[in-house]
Amino acid sequence: MEPPITEHRLELHGGIWGGLVPLVVLVGGLIWLSVSEMGGTKPFWACGWMAIVAGMFFAKDKNDYCQSVMRGIGDKTGIVIVTAWLFAGVFGKLMVGGGLIKGLLWLGTSTGAHGSIFTLCVFFAAMLFALGTGTSTGTCIALTPVLYPAGYFLGADPAFLAVAILSGAAFGDNLAPISDTTIVSAYTQGANMRDVVRSRFPLALAAATITSIILLVFGGGGDVTALPELQAQLDPSGAFMLIALGIVVVSALSGRHIIESLIYGNISAAVIGVVSGNMAISDIFHIPSQRGVSTGIIQNGINGVVGAIIFALLILAVTQILVESGIMTKILKFAEKFIINTVRQAELSIIGVTILASIPISANAPAELLVGPSLVKPIGGKFNLAPARKANLMDCAVCSIFFTLPWHIVVAVWYAAVVSSAETFHISAPPITTALYNPYSWALLSVLIFSAITGWNRKYETPGEANSNGFQA
Repeated sequence: MEPPITEHRLELHGGIWGGLVPLVVLVGGLIWLSVSEMGGTKPFWACGWMAIVAGMFFAKDKNDYCQSVMRGIGDKTGIVIVTAWLFAGVFGKLMVGGGLIKGLLWLGTSTGAHGSIFTLCVFFAAMLFALGTGTSTGTCIALTPVLYPAGYFLGADPAFLAVAILSGAAFGDNLAPISDTTIVSAYTQGANMRDVVRSRFPLALAAATITSIILLVFGGGGDVTALPELQAQLDPSGAFMLIALGIVVVSALSGRHIIESLIYGNISAAVIGVVSGNMAISDIFHIPSQRGVSTGIIQNGINGVVGAIIFALLILAVTQILVESGIMTKILKFAEKFIINTVRQAELSIIGVTILASIPISANAPAELLVGPSLVKPIGGKFNLAPARKANLMDCAVCSIFFTLPWHIVVAVWYAAVVSSAETFHISAPPITTALYNPYSWALLSVLIFSAITGWNRKYETPGEANSNGFQA
């Protein structure tokens, strides 16, 4: 159950209490910003910076401390995550630029469905968009302005209509191979992306099935009214962008590296978008008219993940300090002695510690970065859990309660979009506390706990996995 630590020990004044200083400064800052509804990856930069600075003054050997920080930033796990995010960010922008939004809106509104059936269609559309772009926040921003008013006028229950979008966003964040949480959970556990997606699919599908039943039962009851203003925003050609998503998924599941799979997806998304007429080559890359103006979608995609990348590096630096100072070893030994004695307890502990880390922090990938390498990996390692299993426990946990709490970024963005679209069409909006009823979140948590207690979907590490470097995709 020992976490991976380097040969020498980082000595700090105050012992364990001195070692806790960076963690307290980091988490305290994250909570403060999150509760103030000012959280975000870029605002979080300052918290990581202050944590590293504060910790240095407790280090007995300042040079050793600085070396520890750089080892964290240069960690191979972090490099893989950063590289994957760069290509995933561009892929998401290409999918949007190629008309995926209008294509999904067309799929959702051209079926002739109304009431609870349309609410279910909204859930499916949000699932597909989140799977294709890897962003839960982007899903809420893109789909809510049209799908919420459309569903309202097609007889859907406003509250369940709204949480159908949030549920679909959570599903995509949970399962998409290009999602930040999927990438972080896989590579902090040294897991193969193919194994992660394959083994996570039954968990996500079970939760989605439960969610679908709930939306079918409670998602209707309103009056049906025509709304022709929305027809101008529909375009079936955008649905072809889902082919690019299929290429990424098939490539990843066939055992190819996630970077290679994303490159194939990027190219296919660009070709489909240009051929369909939804974007021009100049939209992807062009020489700007003046310095400081974007060169196109590629630059915008990379720019969109810069905030997450820098914060991830800062988190990895703080985590390395905690590991080398022996703090995590002490925590794990305590857990081993009093809490974790069976594989079931280990899995429930992984679920619990991940959820606890995600509750105060308004972004879920940083929560995974905080506990993944330092707690989840060694806890699961003691019982020889497969890397993909550890990744799935952590990712499903971080995509459960997180999507119900109002101070989290995605929930705040989702509700702002609901209110804005309601005001635009002069219709009512449910209260923000509606997020607490997010059916996918509770269904996923129930499925996850069931899996941990019964052992369903549990896999153990094979000799080949134990001897690999853990950075395949």
